[in-house]
Amino acid sequence: MRRHWYDVLLTAAVSAAAAPPQVFFYGGQAVIEGVLMRGPHNYAVAARKPDGSITISRDVLRSRLYTSKFWRLPFARGVAGLGEMLHLGMRAMQWSANVQLGDEAEITPATMRVTIGFSLIFALVLVIGLPLLAGSVLHQGNSHSVGRILIEGAARAAILLGYLMLIGMIGSVRRVFEYHGAEHKAINCFESGNPLDVAHVGDASRLHPRCGTGFIVIVALVSTIVFSPLAVFPIWLRVLLQIALVPLVAAVSYEAIRALAKIRHTTPGRVLLAPILGAQLLSTREPSDTQMEVAIAALQAVREDSNTVSEF
Repeated sequence: MRRHWYDVLLTAAVSAAAAPPQVFFYGGQAVIEGVLMRGPHNYAVAARKPDGSITISRDVLRSRLYTSKFWRLPFARGVAGLGEMLHLGMRAMQWSANVQLGDEAEITPATMRVTIGFSLIFALVLVIGLPLLAGSVLHQGNSHSVGRILIEGAARAAILLGYLMLIGMIGSVRRVFEYHGAEHKAINCFESGNPLDVAHVGDASRLHPRCGTGFIVIVALVSTIVFSPLAVFPIWLRVLLQIALVPLVAAVSYEAIRALAKIRHTTPGRVLLAPILGAQLLSTREPSDTQMEVAIAALQAVREDSNTVSEF
């Protein structure tokens, strides 16, 4: 039976409050017909092959982005997280795409680099270009006013949420969102101390307080604050400065999500997490049993290789 959105949010809040302390909080993301899970020093990707079987790829995280103590410092780790999303996420996405293509074709690293380049340009247009355009169209007065800045911030949130809503209507993207839900359910189940099987994972919430989708809400707020002093500059310089300040916005947003995750068991924490969890209703869908099996396989694989504890 379909669950109402408020039931989903309530279940997520209860699961977050009940979660016991963890020495390391696993995270991941959905890929093509699969799930990536990231451990303290390793990662694993599980994907469903066209023949119905599950295949797994795992490896150690060797880059200084994952091993250097500097990138674990406050604020630096937010920038590292942004780099990890591009590096590890795209690497897992390439592998999962090749699993689906089989021997008939193969996506090369060069193709993925081009894809990343276009994706970054598109993201900058969504986060910076369109909000600036919306501010100039909807506010004809002083370009340095508070009203103009607030319009740009509201437009940034609306554009990002609207984008998620629209792409969620595409069949292939919806499948990825279902695996995203499976990833969250598996992690919520594990953090609640329940067995990692389909029955228990299925009962877990598809929303999670540490989801990257929360960046949509946090980034919209943080960018409005960080970009507001730039209103005194000409529009062309504002664009360049906002691009340069993207790492700062990512760093502050990451720390904000960490702080909220630490107080998720309190009433203020649950209230503040509500918009973050709500945004995930757009980027996750209820997964099937076979999709949850893939998420469980990825989490079990990464846990088998995770013998060193770390702090979230």
